[in-house]
Amino acid sequence: MSTVLVTGSGGLIGSEAVRFFAQKFDRVIGVDNNLRAHFFGEGASIEWNVSHLNEQIPNYQHHTIDIRDYEQLGQLFAEHNADIELIIHAAAQPSHDWAANDPLMDYHVNATGTINLLELTRKHCPQAVFIFTSTNKVYGDTPNFLPLVETDSRWEIDESHKYFEHGIDEKMSIDQSKHSLFGASKVAADVVTQEFGRYFGLKTGIFRGGCLTGPNHSGAQLHGFLSYLMKCAITKEPYTIFGYKGKQVRDNIHSWDLINMFWHFYQDPKPGEVYNAGGGRFANCSMLEAIELCEEIAGNKLNYSYDETNRIGDHIWWISDLSKFKKHYPEWNWQYDLKKTLGEIYSGLVERV
Repeated sequence: MSTVLVTGSGGLIGSEAVRFFAQKFDRVIGVDNNLRAHFFGEGASIEWNVSHLNEQIPNYQHHTIDIRDYEQLGQLFAEHNADIELIIHAAAQPSHDWAANDPLMDYHVNATGTINLLELTRKHCPQAVFIFTSTNKVYGDTPNFLPLVETDSRWEIDESHKYFEHGIDEKMSIDQSKHSLFGASKVAADVVTQEFGRYFGLKTGIFRGGCLTGPNHSGAQLHGFLSYLMKCAITKEPYTIFGYKGKQVRDNIHSWDLINMFWHFYQDPKPGEVYNAGGGRFANCSMLEAIELCEEIAGNKLNYSYDETNRIGDHIWWISDLSKFKKHYPEWNWQYDLKKTLGEIYSGLVERV
């Protein structure tokens, strides 16, 4: 029975992967113990999403397992063994602010949890494709030293720079920079996933996400930028902009577009390969620009304040260059621009808040 295993299956990327791959595999096994509620409070709980998956996806099986627990994971892998053809590893502690509060837990979830899954894949289903959801935070604050120019609504890179047309590529160094503790734990996971591909020959793929977004995000102040922003626009809860005059730029990729990248990789895996994965020049915005869009869609003025404190390790300007992935998989392209994505987020939140 063809099987895909998805960690973080109740989260944004995990649940999108469950819905997508349930149509392509006989069985989808989900692993999620709702640590997101521990990280960000009950308002960020993913239980609603897990309930929907259980109700709506007949070939979905949910397991409340902590990815730090090698023994429990091992039992799950042993039970399904060679049936597992694909692993989507999307479980994580995802906030660089939160990581500073508990570096040990952050590291064990992000780094130890990842190597647990890799080693169990090597032992039980070495033929499977293993996809790791990494982050652009592995580049640390190196992007902040690019030649940036301030405009009325955003920071932008100088037009003469090689990154202006397409964004930042995978050749940027991940070394000798300030990552935040979260960024450091994800570097560890990112590199060890590469190594299991290059050293052991596993079919590993690493996707360094920009801002991952979509209607199934349980957004919170410390994680889930567009989802939380739209939630505050709808409910009129106060929102705080941290640093850089609200002009910091992020590219945003809809969860479906990212999962579609995974699907293309699965069909033609390139072991140990690394790809930047974001909205690129196709879908990006500054905080101020995102606020304007959310206000327009929600029909409300956002109740926001400004804290001039710059978050440690935060990017002033980030746009991903997806040229490498598009060269390897020329049939892939984005389907969701920023307005379409925000419209879906708005509709989803209206049903829940």
